[in-house]
Amino acid sequence: MKISMAHLRDQGIDFAVFDAEAQSHMNHDRDNLLQHLTVTARSAGLKVDKAALAFRQGNRISFHGTPDLVRYLQTAGVPRWTHTIDA
Repeated sequence: MKISMAHLRDQGIDFAVFDAEAQSHMNHDRDNLLQHLTVTARSAGLKVDKAALAFRQGNRISFHGTPDLVRYLQTAGVPRWTHTIDA
């Protein structure tokens, strides 16, 4: 499965945002998916200090991941996708 992602650097921090949601919608499954996608991105040669999932929940976009990155994304919004990875 191809997953869109944004790989960005801001204030010296490399972060990844993945366009993905766990099938169960449970936080522990989201954590597992985020860990898997982060490892996959790192294996592809990307530096990732912090990561989050971005997904639609009803009529709004929600985020799950590193708490300070999630707060940043809630203000900044979803970044433009820069890469795709196979997951």
